[in-house]
Amino acid sequence: MNNIPQNCIKIILTAKDTPHRLSECQTIPLSDKKPDYDSVIEFDTAKTFQLIEGFGGAFTEAGAYALSKISPDLRQKALQSYFDDIAGIGYTLCRTHINSCDFSLNNYSYDDTPDDFHLENFSIDHDKQLLIPFIKDAMQISKTGFKLFASPWSPPAWMKTNSQMNNGGKLKPQCRDVWALYFVKYIKAYMQAGIPIWAITVQNEPDAVQRWDSCIYSNTEERDFLKFYLGPALAEQGLSHVKIIVWDHNKDILVDRIATILSDPAAAKFVWGIGFHWYAGTFFENLAKVHSFFPEKNLIATEGCHENGVKPNSWQTGETYGHAIIGDLNNWAVGWVDWNMVLDETGGPNHAKNFCDAPIIADTKNNRLDFHSSYFYLGHFSKFIRPGAIRIDCLTNCAKLETTAFQNQNGLIAAVVMNRTDEKIDFTLKAKSGSAKLSSPPHSIQTLLINQ
Repeated sequence: MNNIPQNCIKIILTAKDTPHRLSECQTIPLSDKKPDYDSVIEFDTAKTFQLIEGFGGAFTEAGAYALSKISPDLRQKALQSYFDDIAGIGYTLCRTHINSCDFSLNNYSYDDTPDDFHLENFSIDHDKQLLIPFIKDAMQISKTGFKLFASPWSPPAWMKTNSQMNNGGKLKPQCRDVWALYFVKYIKAYMQAGIPIWAITVQNEPDAVQRWDSCIYSNTEERDFLKFYLGPALAEQGLSHVKIIVWDHNKDILVDRIATILSDPAAAKFVWGIGFHWYAGTFFENLAKVHSFFPEKNLIATEGCHENGVKPNSWQTGETYGHAIIGDLNNWAVGWVDWNMVLDETGGPNHAKNFCDAPIIADTKNNRLDFHSSYFYLGHFSKFIRPGAIRIDCLTNCAKLETTAFQNQNGLIAAVVMNRTDEKIDFTLKAKSGSAKLSSPPHSIQTLLINQ
């Protein structure tokens, strides 16, 4: 994409009811003529905001299993579609699960021996069957590389008040030390397997009692586990470079949780960032609020997906991603991570039957890959807004166009423009070195690459 002539715009387009899917459509010169259209998008590279860590999705056992049930060449194609910078959408920031999650074949942990407080029986051998090969094969394909963070859904059953991994429950007070040590063992075991862990989250969805793997922490319980156990354990074991992300749940009650944790300096010193999910609603204003209170901490979208099974031929799924990502980025998110990258034709496997959609469906019955609209919408961000890019001021007077813009480290500007309406919208793009007359097709997303 560095071959764009000076003072020109390259248009990348995905549009409903057209063949365009991340298509390079045309290159248009910027002009010094006066703009014609009433709708204007204008950006200012002098006014800057957050730096981007990356975009990506999650490695789950379910995704690995689904890919194992199709032909090797299709499995390779799926991996390339996500991790190849040229042929794919160049993912650079990913997530995985510590122990099982609902998108595992069954409940499992790395140490099911009751009261093994020294974790003498700790082993990640289970992950070596499916999950670790999934991650390592992606590492082989990615030329840029990607950062990986890991989240626990539940400690082992013997560490919990309800004596099971499912249905909520809490971490037993007497197991806080050993659970912190468990994180250390996990990070070191994955490192020995050739997979560096960039960050961990304290707990996936700590406010939700789920029928699958889950564990509840109150505001003060998460703060105190971080402050007295997890943070010190990583520091003492030489793992203070591994970043810690708190919350990892919905945005509706984000502000209170984060205020409790970050208002305590002894806890806040261990926190790199704040993870959030999309399931309770967009709540973009809560991201802005948290940033205004704690501007030194990073906001990062750690999970989102469409629930209740596979959504074939749905255009709305892609548009939901586009709306969420643009809104989150415009409110200080430094990264955006999807949930399962791949699932099978049922939206699983899922041991709790919590079937969902994914951007790529591996149809194991017909040995086929189905690419959903969400894949292409995600690609409009991940492929063109690269790690280290900085958000720049981007304004529009047209409420029907959703926009955000970034300047990459190579100087190239990537502006994303989304139109969720049924009508074509003509607009003028105004840049430092000129303007251009453009149009946004109905139900489309464009990435405008500007070399000015």
